Amino acid sequence: MEDSAKIDLGPDPSLLLVDDDEVFLKRLSRAMEKRGFQVETATSVVAGKVIAKARPPAYAVVDLRLEDGNGLDVVEALRAARDDVRVVVLTGYGAIATAVAAVKIGATDYLSKPADANDVLRALLALPDDELPDIPDNPMSADRVRWEHIQRVYEQCDRNVSETARRLSMHRRTLQRILAKRSPR
Repeated sequence: MEDSAKIDLGPDPSLLLVDDDEVFLKRLSRAMEKRGFQVETATSVVAGKVIAKARPPAYAVVDLRLEDGNGLDVVEALRAARDDVRVVVLTGYGAIATAVAAVKIGATDYLSKPADANDVLRALLALPDDELPDIPDNPMSADRVRWEHIQRVYEQCDRNVSETARRLSMHRRTLQRILAKRSPR
């Protein structure tokens, strides 16, 4: 799927990317432009909703948790502005409840981070009757998934070890040991 000449994006290749991680946003934006999309980006719920109303795209990729709110608000605005929009929700928290909520309000698919451009492209272009996606060749290890989750909660708690330990229901000293180590592969 990497060859943009083989990808049929339809008559409207517009794509809205909404994520507050600017490094990830720039990387994904460049990758999707190489695949033939006309990309527009936003780093907040407010900016995403403004673009959704002013220039509703054919495709969208929206992060679930943004600094100023919930990405599902952007999904609702996109769905209200354009019925045929294909929306993929990205999240660092792969929970069944949020996946169900995203699909109920109009998301086409739901992916856990980290997702690369090919994963996003497959999700955006998948038809409802397509088979389940293939298992990734190189999935993250359970240790890596755990480490990523701890790091995300740690950042959300403004790098406060005690608060992070409380929210994760773990001993503070155990958390300090985990944070002192390098990330697992």
